[in-house]
Amino acid sequence: MFRSLLSATMCLFVLTSVPTPLDAQQSTTRLRGLDGANDALVWQAVGRLDANDTGFCTATLISPEFVLTAAHCVYSPRTGELLNAPDLTFRAGLRNGHAAAERGILQIEPHRMYDPANGMSVANVRHDVALLRLAQPIPTHELDPFVLHGDRVTGGAVSVVSYGRGRSEIPSRQEVCKLLQEYQGVLVMNCDVTFGSSGAPVFTHKNGRGQIVSVVSGMGSYDGKRVTYGMSLPSVVADLKRQMRANAPRPVAQIRRLTAGSRENPVSGGAKFVRPGGS
Repeated sequence: MFRSLLSATMCLFVLTSVPTPLDAQQSTTRLRGLDGANDALVWQAVGRLDANDTGFCTATLISPEFVLTAAHCVYSPRTGELLNAPDLTFRAGLRNGHAAAERGILQIEPHRMYDPANGMSVANVRHDVALLRLAQPIPTHELDPFVLHGDRVTGGAVSVVSYGRGRSEIPSRQEVCKLLQEYQGVLVMNCDVTFGSSGAPVFTHKNGRGQIVSVVSGMGSYDGKRVTYGMSLPSVVADLKRQMRANAPRPVAQIRRLTAGSRENPVSGGAKFVRPGGS
């Protein structure tokens, strides 16, 4: 669900195969921009994921070297092909042109069960997750990554921090929206998202600091009411971490030539040979 930077023509994704509760709009607060520096400080590990000449999604730092987003964010919306890692840039905490940290991407791993040609089916939404390896880690003393919630969450209050159409330069937060239902690993929520919000983290606050329970996959409608879809994360992310390890880029071997008298091999006066019977 990239928000295109080149075109204002957008379409609404409708997930018709997922059952949707009738009370989709209850128990929410209004979406608000995190305009103040102090207000945004807590959420700086959430950033904008920019793709060259394509658009942007939302993504979240979950370790010094890994970023979490939606799988469909790493495919070209024009060709359906996987994007090249150098075409992506993660801008953590981006506010009015300034990022708390900015990194290129070294490795892209969409879940192997996600099929970009299959649209927003239940199976695709359930696996609509990607991990990205940063070209250079972001140390924890610079940004504190968010962690994943390890338990299953089937309902209750959640919150979302995202970028989106009309609010691409500052993050916005909906402090309270509701997880309405889980269906075959797909989460149905009434959170306020738009194009560009794909990949946005959905937080539970049951254990203090927000923990990620899902990422935004897409929007749908039911009986004239808009809903948001995500997925249950623990097993999906575990799969992705195995993929990352299996497909990790191999370090490039560097051959260093040692010469007599070099810093690595100091020799005074050149080489000396031992003669039989003496020196």
